[in-house]
Formats: sequence, C-alpha cells, structure tokens
Amino acid sequence: MSNKDISKALKLLASLLELHGENPFKVKSVQNAAFQIDRLGYALEGMTEADILAIPGIGKGMAQKIHALLHIGSEAEFDVLLQNTPAGLVEMLRIKGLGAKKVRALWKELGIESPGELLYACNENRLIELSGFGAKTQENIRQAIEFSHQNQGKLHYASAQLIADQAIQKLQAVFTGICIEYTGSLRRQCEVIEQIELLILHNFEMRPNEEEGVFKIEQQQGPVWQYLDTISGQKITLHLATEIEYGAQLFITTGPKEFVASFIKDDRPKEVNSEKPLFEALQIPYLHPFLRDWPLDEAIRLQSGDCIQWADFRGVLHCHSTWSDGIHTLEQMADAVKAMGMAYFGICDHSKSAGYAGGLSIERVAQQHAEIDRLNGKYSDFKIYKGIESDILGDGSLDYPEEVLKSFDFIVASVHSALRMDEKRATERLIKAVENLYTTILGHPSGRLLLSRPAYPIDYIKLIDACAANGVCIELNAHPYRLDLDWRWIPHCMNKGVKISINPDAHRVEGLDDMRYGMLAAQKGGLKKEFLFNAMDKDTFERFLSSKK
Repeated sequence: MSNKDISKALKLLASLLELHGENPFKVKSVQNAAFQIDRLGYALEGMTEADILAIPGIGKGMAQKIHALLHIGSEAEFDVLLQNTPAGLVEMLRIKGLGAKKVRALWKELGIESPGELLYACNENRLIELSGFGAKTQENIRQAIEFSHQNQGKLHYASAQLIADQAIQKLQAVFTGICIEYTGSLRRQCEVIEQIELLILHNFEMRPNEEEGVFKIEQQQGPVWQYLDTISGQKITLHLATEIEYGAQLFITTGPKEFVASFIKDDRPKEVNSEKPLFEALQIPYLHPFLRDWPLDEAIRLQSGDCIQWADFRGVLHCHSTWSDGIHTLEQMADAVKAMGMAYFGICDHSKSAGYAGGLSIERVAQQHAEIDRLNGKYSDFKIYKGIESDILGDGSLDYPEEVLKSFDFIVASVHSALRMDEKRATERLIKAVENLYTTILGHPSGRLLLSRPAYPIDYIKLIDACAANGVCIELNAHPYRLDLDWRWIPHCMNKGVKISINPDAHRVEGLDDMRYGMLAAQKGGLKKEFLFNAMDKDTFERFLSSKK
C-alpha cells in the first residue's frame, strides 16, 4: 500500500471508531497518524515496525497498525469494524458535509443505513428535527447526494490517463506489436472522463486473452470490445480498426458526435488511414482533438496561431511549502522548479486567515522573506519571488494590512471560506478583490472541485471585464481536481486581453507535475503563448511586477 492508501485507511478507521462510539482520544490518535503519514516526504514501503515508530507522532500501537496495513494490506481492528458496519454507512461517510458524528446520529436515531435512504429522508423532511441538523443542513446534504449520483462512474482526467496508460502496457504485452492510442474524451483532453476508450490498429485476427489475468471481457460486438480491468476495476472500451479504416475510426471515436456529424456524410470516404483527408475534403485545416468540443467555426478560429506547449513555460507560481501546509521545504520546492528548467519560482504559502493550513502570521511573513533573500543569494540564473495566497474575506478584502501586502512581489487572491454564495454576492466579492491594488492573480476563481464540489455561481463576463480593467491575471489552477478557471472562458479572457497563469498549487515536489494537466486544459480553450502569464522570461516578469508596484 502507498502512503496515500494507508492515510486513507487510517482516516476511515478513525471515522469507524467514532461511528461506533469509541473513546474520543483514540479517535484523535488515529486521525493524527493519518495526518502524519499523508505529510511524509518519503515512502513507507519496506519500513520495519521500528522505522515506523520513529516517525514523529506515531506510537507503538499505531506503528503496529500501519505495519500491518503496509505489509498485509489489512489490520485486525479495522477489519472487525468494517464487518460490523453496514456498507451503506461507509458510503455515507464519503458524503460532503457529513462527519462520523452526524452519520452515527442518522444511524442510531433514524435507522438510516445508506445514501439512498438518506436522500429519501431528506425529501421527507425527516432531518430538520434531528439535533445538530436543521433545514439548511438537510438541503446541503440532499444536494451533495444528488451531485454525487450525477458524477458516479466518472473520473478525473489524471486518473483516467493513468489507468489508460497501464491498460496500453498490458495490451501490448498480450498482443505483441499492436499500435494503440487514446480516443474519445481522453484524446480530447476533457477534464472529466466518463468512459476510457482506446483505438487499436490491427491487421490480423485478434482474440481476447483472459488467461493472462489482465482483462476480463464483458462484451464483444464486432470491432468494439468492453473489458473490465481487473486491477483498477474500471471498464475500458477498445475499438479495433484495420489500417485502411484507421483514420476514419480515429476521427469518429474521438468525437464528440456533433462535431463528427459536420464531417462524416454518406458521400464521404470512410476508408482513410489518417484524419487529414476528412479535413481536406471540407477544405479546412486539421483541427487538434482538444479543440473539437467547440462548434466548428470557433474551433477553426482558435486553431489559427499555435496553442501553448510545455516549452513555453518559464516559471512556476503558486506553490506551498512547510511554511504553511506543504510537505517539502521552500528550498526543496525551489530546487525542484529549477530542475524543471524554469527561470523563476513564486512561493505562495497560505495567509494568516487560513489557520487550518498553518497560514503565515505577519511575523512569519517577515521570517519567510528573510529565507527567500538568503536562498536567492545562492542562485545565479534563477530567482524565488515573494508571493502569498491571500484569503479573500467575506467582504472581498484581503487578509493583511497594506504595509504587509506591499512587501510581497505578487499576490494570488483566493476564496477559501464561506463558499455558499449566490451569483451577486460571489461576483461582487471577487471583483472587490480584483480591484485591490495589490492583487496580481485571481486564484481558482470558481472554487470548484471536480466530481466533488460544484462551482459557486459567478457572472464571468463582469469578472473578466474587471480583471481586464485592473490588469489582474486569472489563474487556471492545474490541480486535476480543480482545473479552474474553466477552459470554456479562456477565449473571452483573450478577447479582453486578460492573461492566464497556469499554476500547480503544489503542496509537495510531486505536485509540480500537475502543471501539465493545466496546460492540457488551457489547450482546450485555445490559449496562445502571448496570453500565458508565466510564459514571460525572468526579466520581463520582473519588469511586470515592478510596474504593478
């Protein structure tokens, strides 16, 4: 099991203990252990019980549990609790806004043991009289369940890509010498994937091989196979095509249907070995798969000029370190960014209002700035810039006084609290933050967490216009659970001259890789290099920051 798997298991163990009325101190101990494991900067793999015991905050009993999970994949107390807990209650623990205490109350006082029963109870107004709930909580729970149901079976792009890559490796081992590539929404770089689809080029008779223990065939209809990946449990659709029909099949299966319908007619040739003849027949340039979710005219317009590529990036902004809630030190994060070939790095630890994330007090801001000055003294061709992710308070103000705000080189202003807003309040709150003289970048503007939390409503036209008027960039937060700003608003940003900053929001060195997911999402919006904020070279970036000041 990985560190993440063990941390998740411990979090569930803590919830189960609380669900069954266990001693609060024991629950807190398990929660603390889960937190410590999640923050570790190294892997637990191969560690002995004594090694685990040496981790700060881990006692002997907890070390035994972690060792069992690590080497056996299970733990006695955890297994017993799971056996004694209705499976539906474990599902309820995953519903946003429901902790173990609330689930216990629903279970013991109302006899509710599944999300379906809970949704019915919400619709029957049975929660409003329950202590600790009320009408507002009931409505929030109902919305959370319905949101979860709507997204059931869907995957973040990053998760789908990982499963698809592993499937390709397995297929190539079973069917030697075949050519396989992404198709469907994965090829179009959609942020959420409903079905993993692969296209296989074959010139011979292929038969499913289940003896390898790699796939379990569920359905076979001519050239379309449905497999269940026995490792991930994910269904994968395989499209088979011969060389002569490969181009047409790649085009058709890439989709979406509305886009394909504008090309493929009865009188169009279906036997082409690449996609290009289909575009040539309409006398239009080849359109990248990532632009095909746009209407045809808009896709053609966005295709003119090159979309951003990885080589365009010159700096990484908005990352966290051990100064707030990061896993790696400021120096480790900076060195990792430098190793990527970047010219500059903008640290943005949390601000003082984010007490839950170790936000920086005014005194600690000065201390961090002193460390940045020291580190910059050792670099000759690389620079760390003093940034902060400043919380946007309920009234739209930033959470430091002016004398502190002006000490930063740049500021990412983000909403982290009071997320339940109507469109008017959300828009006014964000615009006030944009109008602050010290705001450089508006961070993850909609607050969405894909497949987990919907965006709060915003008047994007007014917000983007405000950013244009105040010279403020908008972040495309590259974390695969966010990808916020939504790519659909990038053309309007470019039309208004608003730059996009693709930021990883990384809390550990490994999180820097998320930049690539942000790039893929920005390509879907047709983002051009001149509108990529962190495509500026170091000197140009520094001049921009100086002009803002």
